[in-house]
Amino acid sequence: MPHTIAVLCDLRDERGRVLLIRRAKEPNKGLYSPVGGKVEIALGESPAQAARRETLEEAGVDLPADRFRLAGLVTERGYLGQGHWLMFVYRCLEPVSAPERTIREGALEWHEPSALDRLPLPETDRRVIWPLIFEHQGGFFAVHIDCTGDDLRWDVEEASGR
Repeated sequence: MPHTIAVLCDLRDERGRVLLIRRAKEPNKGLYSPVGGKVEIALGESPAQAARRETLEEAGVDLPADRFRLAGLVTERGYLGQGHWLMFVYRCLEPVSAPERTIREGALEWHEPSALDRLPLPETDRRVIWPLIFEHQGGFFAVHIDCTGDDLRWDVEEASGR
């Protein structure tokens, strides 16, 4: 299976709400995901550069690279039976102001962190990624998620800043 390298961006506003996209296309069509996307490997783009670019393209917010911190590393084996993912999770260090609007990827919406458990999310996000983001704010985590088989399995390989 192919391996895809991507970024996820944890963007919050001054009230602590999380910016999510209700995806209009695959993967995860109809589900809520953080701002993010694939790293432009052919261009030699770094994950940090991709986080900055995706934040500008999707949220319309241009932030300098030093406003992002690497907060996590997620590997997914056999996601949707289609491939493997390597995702760099970046946290924005300052509140972001972006209007709710519809973009090519879907509808941008602000949500209270406590509402995430009631939203349609990819199961890996619901059960693993968001809990680790919230648990390790100010720190770092690395997790490997095995999406093959009937039961989702994961192993937290590194964690700090609880």
